[in-house]
Amino acid sequence: MKGLLYVLSALAVFGLAFWAYRENYATQEVLAETQQLQRQIGSAQARLAVLKAEWAYLNRPDRLRELAEINFDRLGLLPLRPDQFGHVDEVGYPKPEDDIFELDLDVESAVEVSNTPTTKDLLLP
Repeated sequence: MKGLLYVLSALAVFGLAFWAYRENYATQEVLAETQQLQRQIGSAQARLAVLKAEWAYLNRPDRLRELAEINFDRLGLLPLRPDQFGHVDEVGYPKPEDDIFELDLDVESAVEVSNTPTTKDLLLP
């Protein structure tokens, strides 16, 4: 009986050792993958920073003004005038419909659900 217990204990130890060995390698693989993803995220953030800097450089107001002046004839641009803008009273807002807020409620079959006392409750001793 003791021999069987020793054999089962040894098998359990070997099984647990094998499981720990596999988990260790799986953990190392996941950590390596995480580090690779972190490197990819860092390089993507660096590329994004470069792209933002290029965008800011290309959208400088003095550069855009100069390009607009150079290509004025080809683009057919005209300077802005105050009469090109509309007024607020010219905006066509939709008319409110009066019957939207009307509710068809059957008051005869209504049930009181509030916790405020009614006159009938106040009359009870």
